[in-house]
Amino acid sequence: MILKILIIAVLVTTSYGIKSYENYKVYNVYPRSEVDVERLNGLKNKEYDFWTDVVTVGNPARIMVSPAQDASFVSYMRSVGLAANVSIPNVKKLMDAQMQPASNADRSARLGSFSWDRYYNLQQIHAWLDELVTLYPGVVSTQVIGRSLEGREIKGVIIDFREGQRGENPRIAMIEGGIHSREWISPATVTWIIKEFLTSNDPEVRALAENFIWHIFPVVNPDGYSYTFAGDRMWRKNRNPANRVECTEDDNDLGNGIDLNRNFDYVWMTVGASSNPCSRTYAGPSPSSELEAQAIMQHVLSLKQKGNFLYYFAFHSYSQMILVPYSHVKGYEVLQASNYADMYEIAIYGAEKLKQRHGTAYKVGTSAEILYPVSGASFDWVKGVADIPIVYLFELRDVGEYGFMLPPEEIIPNNEEIMDCLLEMDKATRFLNYYERSGTNAVYISVMTLFTNLVFLVLFK
Repeated sequence: MILKILIIAVLVTTSYGIKSYENYKVYNVYPRSEVDVERLNGLKNKEYDFWTDVVTVGNPARIMVSPAQDASFVSYMRSVGLAANVSIPNVKKLMDAQMQPASNADRSARLGSFSWDRYYNLQQIHAWLDELVTLYPGVVSTQVIGRSLEGREIKGVIIDFREGQRGENPRIAMIEGGIHSREWISPATVTWIIKEFLTSNDPEVRALAENFIWHIFPVVNPDGYSYTFAGDRMWRKNRNPANRVECTEDDNDLGNGIDLNRNFDYVWMTVGASSNPCSRTYAGPSPSSELEAQAIMQHVLSLKQKGNFLYYFAFHSYSQMILVPYSHVKGYEVLQASNYADMYEIAIYGAEKLKQRHGTAYKVGTSAEILYPVSGASFDWVKGVADIPIVYLFELRDVGEYGFMLPPEEIIPNNEEIMDCLLEMDKATRFLNYYERSGTNAVYISVMTLFTNLVFLVLFK
């Protein structure tokens, strides 16, 4: 069966050339009522690429439109009284710009063969991870936690400055990037964090780097990420063709793949996910059906058995948000996460610090409260099933001007402010005594968490 799927995958992948986005436009449409939402959702079956996964009243729906559909799209918007404003007049132009090195980047920001004035493909990222082992022997090792359907490694690094010196309950942290393949700024951010941990002389960075055994994976969707360089720059899902269906005459590729960040076995397929293989948020045929999701889950559970697994960070784009578990709840239901108030407070401190460097504003809350409801997300599974204490999903720059095509000029500023944020969040986490979460202190943490959650309810709800 696996061999059959692999053969299909190869045939499907090689049957499509590089998709051109010349003169594709991105429109911002503001639904004012539930009727408007229904009208926009009705367009999802007509090959429009919704850059906004879930359409809600009062929030902009960003929709990419092909040249062939432009006139009919504009006409329809007018006929139903919806204003459609062009935010990106030519998607291809932004794509081309993304492939060029930044002209104003800090050339000193390098580590080995890597700089952060450009975006790198999967082969280059994996080669750099191998290079780090040579540059930092005894500190860095590579780790492959699984393989994708097309046989690519799900590869990362372990950074441990105190190997063999941490006792029986070492602090452990994990970072996930690139689960949505078109979100190139995610791997660029994760690799920067690796660089900072290995090279920074800042005492706060050194403390964060050295206090944990870090398991860092820049690209956990290797097939999809590779396909954004070789096939379709706007591809989101993985490349599993097992559930492929014919979607439209103009885009037979659309029915391939599964949205990995809807595939995890936590409240799977309850909200914000699709059972339609043609959808970009297709959750798969069953919970955790995908090799990539299985690899992450198995690795998280194995790490939990090895020490004090404290942090899990997932990086996405775009929207400038720090999302707190769980993504399907809002209002009083946010307290389904037992230490929601602590996680919220920690994220608020981080967002305030992040803004100080470049003035970038991030929102904080659950996805259902500040973005849209989601189920089956990796970080929700990490919190809800693996029960890791401090878990977040970052939606990186920007808020729609460039969307998934963030220019290379913004890579370093984005990464600098995220590093500031992580350091501040770590300070708040230590202040709340999570570093010592073991033995009798776990009871203390539980009591304090209950108290802070009650205070949160009174003050903010």
